[in-house]
Amino acid sequence: MSGLSRRSNRLPTCLFTLATMAETVQDVSEADKRHLVELVKELRRSNAVLRAETDMYERYISRLDPRDLVPQPLSDSLGAAAASQLEIGGGRGRKMKTRTTALEQLQRLTLEQKCDVAQRELDETKEDLEKLKESSERVLHNYKATLEEADIRLVEVKKASYEFDRDVAKVLREKRGVMMGAEKVIRYFEDRMRAKDTLVEKLRLKNAALHVQKRKLQLQLRQKEEMGEALHEVDFQQLKIENSQYLERIDERNQDLLRLKLLAGNTLQVLNSYKKKLQSMTCESKLLSSDITSRKEMLVKIEEETLQAEEEHAKAETLNRKLRGQLADFRVPHVLQYITAKASHSQLEQSVRAWERKVEISEMALKTHTKTWNKLKEAAGAGPVTAR
Repeated sequence: MSGLSRRSNRLPTCLFTLATMAETVQDVSEADKRHLVELVKELRRSNAVLRAETDMYERYISRLDPRDLVPQPLSDSLGAAAASQLEIGGGRGRKMKTRTTALEQLQRLTLEQKCDVAQRELDETKEDLEKLKESSERVLHNYKATLEEADIRLVEVKKASYEFDRDVAKVLREKRGVMMGAEKVIRYFEDRMRAKDTLVEKLRLKNAALHVQKRKLQLQLRQKEEMGEALHEVDFQQLKIENSQYLERIDERNQDLLRLKLLAGNTLQVLNSYKKKLQSMTCESKLLSSDITSRKEMLVKIEEETLQAEEEHAKAETLNRKLRGQLADFRVPHVLQYITAKASHSQLEQSVRAWERKVEISEMALKTHTKTWNKLKEAAGAGPVTAR
């Protein structure tokens, strides 16, 4: 009911504001449009800010106890001021406007109250985030534990399957005629069950030992609390000093780690350069190896050619020696025999040239007669005759 009355009180004010804005727009319709655009943007920004504040106030109110939301009675001074304003105002609209203004003044929050609300909402949001983080971490740890347990169970199942296949199934596949397969399977499962029982007993004993250790630690902690051995401010100061010392050591170790990382980077660069050199040397070695191989092949060929040349040289030397022997045994014929042989040779050459000329003339005559004969054959209707 209070919300409805508040909205009904604000309605005339909103109508009056809208009417005023409409008159203003009509009056400045010819004003600068850029100013109007900036004004609209500013109004939108202020509306966005008010909307964010309203959302924050709604969240703040939703967190409060419903008993704290009971409206408090108006103070005497505010009631007197409102009554005086109502008495002074003559018209109905003026009374409603004055009442609305007074209610709005009552409903507005001061800057300190707004800061208090924002700080409380910030603290509540941080607490919600911490709770959500803790719950998500718990869920994540549970999932990780479930996955680890599943992995362990999977390894155990695979191991059991491998052992069963090795000890039972493989033997049964190899010895199909043996009738003691069921007994072997039963014996295998009995052994497995005994092993599981032994493991359960070990885990039970370990659990009991851990419970005893837990009770001892709890008893020691209780005794320390009773004897006043709890940590005091001096202990905290001591811990702070030790913590600062450990932080300095950690910084030193970090500096050493950074220096070692730089040294490792430089070493890696040198190693990469040596690797590149090694690669180039390896390529050069391969080229030299191929060159050596080709030169060895060439050397083999040269040796073969040398042997062949030596053989040819020996043959040529033998032939030369033979020719020299023939030359040493050669006797020059008589001059008259030489003149006679030369004359007969020239006569034979002349006769050869004469016969060659006669053959050419005969061939020309044959070609001429063949052409004439072919023409006669064509004229008579017969085919041409080819010359032999």
